[in-house]
Amino acid sequence: MSSTDPDKSTDECVVHDHPVPPSELGRYSVDRDPHSEQDIANYVEGQARDETVLHVERVKREIVLGDAYDIWDVTTDKDRWWVITNLTNLYSQKYFPSLDYTISFHIGLMARLRSKPDRIDPQDPNPFDEVLRRADQAEERHDAAVEVEDFQAVGMLLRESLISLITAVRRRVTIDESIDKPQDANFIAWCELLMNQLCPGGSNRDLRQHLKNTAKETWQLTSWLTHARSATRTASSIALHSCQTIIGHYIQILEAERADRIGRCPVCKSRDIRTHFDGAIPPDGDYFSSCGICDWNDHPGAPAEV
Repeated sequence: MSSTDPDKSTDECVVHDHPVPPSELGRYSVDRDPHSEQDIANYVEGQARDETVLHVERVKREIVLGDAYDIWDVTTDKDRWWVITNLTNLYSQKYFPSLDYTISFHIGLMARLRSKPDRIDPQDPNPFDEVLRRADQAEERHDAAVEVEDFQAVGMLLRESLISLITAVRRRVTIDESIDKPQDANFIAWCELLMNQLCPGGSNRDLRQHLKNTAKETWQLTSWLTHARSATRTASSIALHSCQTIIGHYIQILEAERADRIGRCPVCKSRDIRTHFDGAIPPDGDYFSSCGICDWNDHPGAPAEV
């Protein structure tokens, strides 16, 4: 057909040549998880402080050696990022255009980071920040320790981290008013009480007893280290790793208890329950849950269902 034909435009395919604004893309996403999307948006804006997130979309989930990695495509007003979880990190798509390469790079980087002590991420607060900070201080003191007094100081810092752990856990466990409460610094008695609450019943007897025993022995070890005139680097290292284990146990048990308590989404009955932490929930921040299938969540600020 001649290029001068006035009807040419009606015979050719018209190609859409302008992008859909990122802020509009969310309207057309079939599988959305608003609370997780908000977590990722908050993370990106915390890391790239001069950027505003316009669109967040989960691209895929990779399972590598039993570990799950969620991959997110995030568009801001200035850049476009890959955000990969476990541990969460972001990568500019300008420098990491290949997603497969970025995933491989991320997994290798996270493997190296996991070999180092945990550090507090101010962009991802949780109720155990103080506990982890004290444990980190103990590890730093251990690494620099030379004299007996240095190793004794490690024991003191570990004792403080364990007391902080109990304080953080008990704020998030409902205890019957009729039960007598131990003194705040009575770590062993609080462990007894909290484990009875978090691991109840005959089916949990062995697990409950194991957690009580290891917590009691760890406390006794740190108390000995604090006063021992024969404290050594080996004793300090064992006490340090024992405390890290106890902290991990309690965090796991508390999160599992919450997930078990919710069980299924009360709206759609799905077991795909996600956990988030909001530092603005009074009095000192708390977890809330959301459903990965529907819009249900139990954030105290969520509108009541009609």
